[in-house]
Amino acid sequence: MIAAAAFYVFAAILIASAAMVVSARNPVHAVLFLILAFFNAAALFLLAGAEFLAMTLVIVYVGAVAVLFLFVVMMLDINFTQLREGFQRYAPVGAAVGAVLVIELATVIGGWKLAPEAMSLRFAPMSEHGSNAVQLGKLIYTDYVFLFQASGMVLLVAMIGAIVLTLRDRDPASTSASRHQNIARQVGRRKEDTLEMMEVPTGGRTLAYIKPKVLEPVADAAHGHDSHGHDDHSHGSH
Repeated sequence: MIAAAAFYVFAAILIASAAMVVSARNPVHAVLFLILAFFNAAALFLLAGAEFLAMTLVIVYVGAVAVLFLFVVMMLDINFTQLREGFQRYAPVGAAVGAVLVIELATVIGGWKLAPEAMSLRFAPMSEHGSNAVQLGKLIYTDYVFLFQASGMVLLVAMIGAIVLTLRDRDPASTSASRHQNIARQVGRRKEDTLEMMEVPTGGRTLAYIKPKVLEPVADAAHGHDSHGHDDHSHGSH
């Protein structure tokens, strides 16, 4: 009785939140309703005994996908006034698409029949040696491990292809070019090139500031060091 009542409560909230996702005018509110729908769907999975799917829905979709949607929507500069201006223009097209969807749903619901073996699946034997997550893990990583690895390779190739297609070469001479680390230039840097000590009257503090100068090339570091050192020595002698 309690499980049936919980099912109807979660299902009602899920349907209401799903309707608000597509009807909310504020995109941020739509994403928040989407997160609420995910939580209620996870609760329905728990009632059905599929705790692995419930945790996957919460961790992957709520913890990553929905939060990413929320951040992207909040970072976008959306002009809500301009969005509402085109509502009347595209209303006939939206009404036509909605009518087609309603007809398709009515066709599916009208021709729906319960298979004779559907009720027997509810009494399928379950293993007593592990939970749903354990049995699902054994099924994926034992019986269908090749297909699982193949799907992972397909996703890896798709990710590499997306990176290659969106990668753009930059001009090294441009100001927007990415900077790379120069180890030789860092090792050859001298203290005199970046730091200068300033003497102040007695009772004050010793100040130091960074010189606004460009580092010399590594090839001239030795020559510049000798000349600089010679100038300091001559200045000191003088």
